[in-house]
Amino acid sequence: MDHIPSVIEVDRIALLSDPVSRNLQITQCYHELSLAMAQRTCNDANWCTFATWASKQAGQTIRKEDLKRALEAALATAPATMAASADVASTARQISVRQDVDQIRQKAWEAMNPLAAIDRASAAVARGNQKVFAEIGREFARFIAACRDDAAFDPDNIARFCAALQPGDPPDGQRYLRQAFMRYYQAFFETEAKTRVELMLLANLEIGFHEQTRLQPEIAEALDAWLVDPEQFTRRLIGLLFPYRSWLVYALLIIRRILKQSTQFDTAISRLIAVARQQVRWLLTEHMMLLNLPHGIRLRLGDDLSAGFPEVLRQITSPDLCILLDQIDPTPDSLSESGAADWADLPDRLHFIVDLFRCYEETPDLLGPPFSPDQVTEIKAGRIPSGPL
Repeated sequence: MDHIPSVIEVDRIALLSDPVSRNLQITQCYHELSLAMAQRTCNDANWCTFATWASKQAGQTIRKEDLKRALEAALATAPATMAASADVASTARQISVRQDVDQIRQKAWEAMNPLAAIDRASAAVARGNQKVFAEIGREFARFIAACRDDAAFDPDNIARFCAALQPGDPPDGQRYLRQAFMRYYQAFFETEAKTRVELMLLANLEIGFHEQTRLQPEIAEALDAWLVDPEQFTRRLIGLLFPYRSWLVYALLIIRRILKQSTQFDTAISRLIAVARQQVRWLLTEHMMLLNLPHGIRLRLGDDLSAGFPEVLRQITSPDLCILLDQIDPTPDSLSESGAADWADLPDRLHFIVDLFRCYEETPDLLGPPFSPDQVTEIKAGRIPSGPL
């Protein structure tokens, strides 16, 4: 019998302080919860199945793998940022900066500290990973312990389970979780394959809707991690360029602004901040909007899905599922425009997730392990395994 995580174990993992180790243990725990559910649902994918691979992908951002190197390369070679930093350097020399252009550009990057954006994005993703697991992972562990092994449908038992979930809509209410676990429970005893699969998809989407609503602040924060206040940046840069008279230079700039005499230096700084922010957001979006599934399936979340719906889900017959799809899928029964143009936009993100769940609901490969047996041993011991994760 595979290991089945308990509520106590989920609580322990959620409280781990190291975000990297915590994420690895969360990912493995999702996998174990997924298998425990799949044993009662003919290996249909459940929400934990998808959460396993999403959490594994989040781990790359949390560990900041290659992100800082990619950001440094992008900012150093992108024509727009090169031109904008050159403008800052040339206008700085016009206000008596004696350093050469390359030195000034280096000071500008030092004052801007773009690599801090990676740290902030990593922290935001780690908080979201923890928040969702502490709530939804815990409810799956509780549900499996209370209801999975029922030999017959017990309305009182599932009612007791659902009574602990808060009424109301997300982000604070858990109405969609309550509905979803009721549907999972019904799927345990459903003998008609299409009805069972539609119940599973509906439950997955209801939990996904709750999850993504709860995650909205962390996702938006991660993608907007690089927000530089122009005034603070100007102060830092002047301090680096004029270490002995920065107060005087800054005072002169303020006076000119009061007189509505905007300086070329101010204009150049605003331009540099704008183009650098665009570069950082693009890089974070490209990095975060990827999902690696087993057997080399690599999905870019901004592209339309191409896998196609499985035969059993090509036509939806469940009235409740149809109602939910009408609410969150703007292109019913089609993968057209399923790619999310802006991952920080909740409806756009949900559109992709709806079709992702529907396309891969009947893909048994998703139940495969996210880590090798040796890696699992290290992860459960609280260590970071060597090699690719």
